[in-house]
Amino acid sequence: MKNVLVTGGAGFIGSNFIRYLLKQDPAVQIVNLDALTYAGSLENLNDLPDFNRHHFVQGDICDRSLVDDLLHQYQIDTIVHFAAETHVDRSILGPGQFIQTNIIGTFTLLESARQMWLTEKLLPLEGVRFHHVSTDEVFGTLEPNDPPFCETTPYSPNSPYSASKAASDHLVRSYWHTYGLPISITNCTNNYGPAQFPEKLIPLMVLNARDGKPLPVYGDGMQIRDWLYVEDHCEAIHAVITRGQPGETYAVGGNNQPPNIEIIHTICDIMDELQPGEHSPHASLIKHVTDRPGHDRRYAMDIAKIQTELGWQPRQSLKTGLLHTVRWYLDHPEWVTAVHQQSDLQSWMAKNYGNRGGNQ
Repeated sequence: MKNVLVTGGAGFIGSNFIRYLLKQDPAVQIVNLDALTYAGSLENLNDLPDFNRHHFVQGDICDRSLVDDLLHQYQIDTIVHFAAETHVDRSILGPGQFIQTNIIGTFTLLESARQMWLTEKLLPLEGVRFHHVSTDEVFGTLEPNDPPFCETTPYSPNSPYSASKAASDHLVRSYWHTYGLPISITNCTNNYGPAQFPEKLIPLMVLNARDGKPLPVYGDGMQIRDWLYVEDHCEAIHAVITRGQPGETYAVGGNNQPPNIEIIHTICDIMDELQPGEHSPHASLIKHVTDRPGHDRRYAMDIAKIQTELGWQPRQSLKTGLLHTVRWYLDHPEWVTAVHQQSDLQSWMAKNYGNRGGNQ
C-alpha cells in the first residue's frame, strides 16, 4: 500500500481514516477524491499530519474519465471506497441520489480498477487492493433473541439506503469471483466520533443539548445499535487491507449495544458534567417524536472472524468514546459553525423532524 485513493475522504469516516493512515504509515501517499456534497467538508482536513502526502481532488466517483486519470497519474495500488450517501432518512425522502452514488459510483470505480490492474496490468496484481466500506444495515433487522449479524448472514435491506449498499456489496464481490479483482469488504456497525455530520444521532444530541434545543427521539427510543468509535473502525480497515485475504468480507463492530434512549441519557449526563448551566439537566430536553418508516429495531455484530484472523478488537468502550466525542464537539465550535454554514442542515432538519412533532 504505497499510493492510495480514498473516496469520500472529506467525510466523517474517510477523513478520520486519512488522518489515521498518515500517522500509521510515514511513506504512504494519499489521493482524496470527494464531491464535497452536504456531508463532506474541507474543515475535516484542516489538521492532517504531514499534509504534503495528501492530495485533494474535488470530483464525482461517477466520472469515469476523472477516476481513470487519477489511477494512472498517481499509480494507485489501493482504493479505499468510503464515498456514499449514508443517511436513511434522506434515502426515504429522495432515493435517487443513493442509487447514483452508491451503486453507479461503485461500479465506475470497479471498472476503472479492472481496466488499470487487470487489462492494462500496470501494477503487480499481488500488490493491489479494492477495499469497499459497507454497513450492517444490509442485513436488515434482528429480533430480540436473534444471534448477531456475521459475514454469512443473508442480506435483507429495509431502506433505499441499505438496499443501495447491498447492491454495491454484491457488485464488489462479483468482481472478485468473475474477474479476479483483489477486493475486500467490511460491514461495520454505527460509527461515532469527531467530525461526524450533525444530522446523525450522537452529534445531533450533543449540539442540540449544548444549545438548549429539543432532543428528538424516534418512537420509544428502544432501537438497539452496535456503536463503533471511528478510530477503532479505521484501525480495522487498515488491518483488513494489510493483513486480510483478498475476496473476504469482515464484520466490524464495537461490542456496544445499548438502546438509543440510553445513549441519549448518557450524553445528557456528560453534558451536565461538562457544561452545567441553564439547560441542565439536559435530559429535560428529550422529546419523543414519530418513528421513522420501516425503522429497523435491532442491530448487533459478531466480530469473531476479524478478532481471530487479524487480531483486531475495538479499543474504546462506549463510555470513553462518548466522552471523547462530546468533548471534541464542545472544543470545536468553529467546525460546527462552518459545517452549518456550508450545508443544507437546518432546512433538512426542519423537513425531517418538523413533520414528526420535533421542532428544531
